[in-house]
Amino acid sequence: MYLARMHGGGAADGQAWLWALGALALYCLISYGLQYRTRSRRGSRRPARDALHDLKDREEPQSPGQHFTSRMIMLGGAALVGLVAFLTSGGLRVAAVAVTAVVVVTAWAYYDHRAESRSLEHG
Repeated sequence: MYLARMHGGGAADGQAWLWALGALALYCLISYGLQYRTRSRRGSRRPARDALHDLKDREEPQSPGQHFTSRMIMLGGAALVGLVAFLTSGGLRVAAVAVTAVVVVTAWAYYDHRAESRSLEHG
């Protein structure tokens, strides 16, 4: 009976993985949207392509340390959102993932804005 209970949770685990992957996809979409908005405001002729490029490699004048920190915030945030989606369930999952994604993306955008401002002041 114990083994049946252990194996019975397999469907729930599969659903948790789907939620985690969905949360990561949502996080990437939000991150892309922020980069797209930034590129549009700066008058880019191809904001969609430039935003996609920015997620992979930034063109802004950031020091290697700032670039590394920015990427660690982005990747750590994605991992945190996926972990929250994996560890929670039900209605709490939706709320927890949404709040976590908003907080982490805001922190990442704030760090990039501050790092960009400092680079422009010193550059």
